[in-house]
Amino acid sequence: MPYLIRKEIERLKKSLLSLTALVESRFQSSLQSLLEMDNELAAQVVAGDNEIDEREVALEEDCLKIMALHQPLANDLRLIVSVLKINNDLERVADLTVNMASRVQDLNAQLTKTESPYDLAAMGHLVNEMLRTSLDSLVKEDTVLARKCIAMDQEVDDMHRDNFAAVKQAVREQPEKIDYILLYLSVSRYLERIADLATNIAEDVVYLIDAEIIRHHGGGQENS
Repeated sequence: MPYLIRKEIERLKKSLLSLTALVESRFQSSLQSLLEMDNELAAQVVAGDNEIDEREVALEEDCLKIMALHQPLANDLRLIVSVLKINNDLERVADLTVNMASRVQDLNAQLTKTESPYDLAAMGHLVNEMLRTSLDSLVKEDTVLARKCIAMDQEVDDMHRDNFAAVKQAVREQPEKIDYILLYLSVSRYLERIADLATNIAEDVVYLIDAEIIRHHGGGQENS
């Protein structure tokens, strides 16, 4: 029995790491499509959503199967619980990534256009760094990286708040472009939510490695 469960758990870990690589790649493509207003690349991101959904469901089913057949305890149980939570957060990141790509298509379709009222690239690159750091912490089982990701979340929250103020001002100054400007606000919201989910993953890495729950205790915040 121990050999069987170890084999299954190793397979779980490989599947999860494969999913992290795919989600990170899709986010980077979506971000590139946003910064370059590349409609074709955005369409590719949207078209790839089903693959991630299918992988997420398969990984969840594998976790539940192991729990039912092997009744894992202690470290093995903690790992499976962590995989379930991270798997769900990765799927949510992927959904938001698709939403971002869809906004690129919406922005390109608008007849009345204007520049982003906030620094789109700065926020996008910071969220990309958070996601990469969070996923690296999982791959390397490194809580230092995980805590580094968690510490960056407040900066993204501050950016989103500033973006909201910038969008309100832009709407006052260019009311005829309100539809276009508000699309940028939704992009800011998607980026802020992806940062929250990266934080969740980093918090789960700390739980997985140190058996420490840090949500609600100053080490990070719950972002449901």
